[in-house]
Amino acid sequence: MSKKMAFLIFFSIVLLVYGSVNYYIYVRGMQALPDGSIFKSIFPWIFWILVLTYVAGRFLEKVYLSNASDVLVWTGSFWLSAMLYFFLAVLFFDIIRLVNQIIPFYPRFIASNYENVKLYLFTGAAIVVGLVILLGHINTLNPRVKELSIHIPKQANGIKELNAVMMSDIHLGTIIGNGHFEKIVEKVKKLDPDIILLAGDVLDEDLEPVLRQNIGETLKRLQAPMGVYGIMGNHEHIGGAESAYNYLESHGMKIIRDSVIKINDSFYLVGREDRDKPRFSGRERKELDELVNMADSSYPLILLDHQPYYLEEAAGLGIDLQLSGHTHHGQLWPINLVTSAIYTISYGYGKIGNMHAYVSNGVGTWGPPVRVGNKPEIVNLKITFGE
Repeated sequence: MSKKMAFLIFFSIVLLVYGSVNYYIYVRGMQALPDGSIFKSIFPWIFWILVLTYVAGRFLEKVYLSNASDVLVWTGSFWLSAMLYFFLAVLFFDIIRLVNQIIPFYPRFIASNYENVKLYLFTGAAIVVGLVILLGHINTLNPRVKELSIHIPKQANGIKELNAVMMSDIHLGTIIGNGHFEKIVEKVKKLDPDIILLAGDVLDEDLEPVLRQNIGETLKRLQAPMGVYGIMGNHEHIGGAESAYNYLESHGMKIIRDSVIKINDSFYLVGREDRDKPRFSGRERKELDELVNMADSSYPLILLDHQPYYLEEAAGLGIDLQLSGHTHHGQLWPINLVTSAIYTISYGYGKIGNMHAYVSNGVGTWGPPVRVGNKPEIVNLKITFGE
């Protein structure tokens, strides 16, 4: 199957699911509104315009990046989070209604005023969803600094302690723009790191919004004595791996692509290409054992791998610390239940054998500029070496 055909099938499935979920919400919304009311006549227009904004905005970005495309993408991005919570609310009410049909338990005041109750539930759900999105958006604007102490029992050529900052999933672009990123950079600078490590998805697919805002100048302000190092995530590959690589390299970052770098003759950084590289380039990434063999394992080995798969393999090959991102820990509760089922570590610290592992939920967002159930983070690693 060609890449173009695979993309069309995938895109068709996404649109089918997106349309079906929205249609389900729409039908239940219309049923909740009283016949003859003004709002019931305008509800279809409001609803379907909101549904179409994200798709229209992303399409317009491709052909004419402008304030109009920004408005559409921002509106549509908020709708994505609203859609999730409206879907959960409608599903919850339908389950209650189904249970009542099997075992009637509605009190008389509900049964006798069912039309009014539906309107009250519609209004209440809209208010609750609106508050959740508002608070979730405020949450995204205030990343915390997560401190973590790790000891690696290997000598690092005289270095006893390393003050490292690790970030993942910034997703620079239309939603995470230059203004928000400047605040992130200021927080990082206050930590006075020896080295900065970026675990993929620095960019959010298309490079044009980054160029338009000249975010590269802010990227240059990320500085540390030992350097700023990063790897490619799946979103860099989605938007075009080579253009992303060239942009990041030309603005102060050293991107490690299936290779190893020895830092200050003290420890190794092992940087993997993203797991999705074959899907976008048709070329496989190097096997991890091949990369490990490029390094001297008597020194500390720190692996950057965007997607936190195969942690056991990395531990078995002698990696001392793996740093990953990608999961966002679901970003919107309860999707964290899904990511927790998929990954050995969906978020946070874990130890597998002798290997330390940390999976960040990211400092930015993809899609909705909303986080519910988790906070965006900048990870300050205090790494000590020696017996």
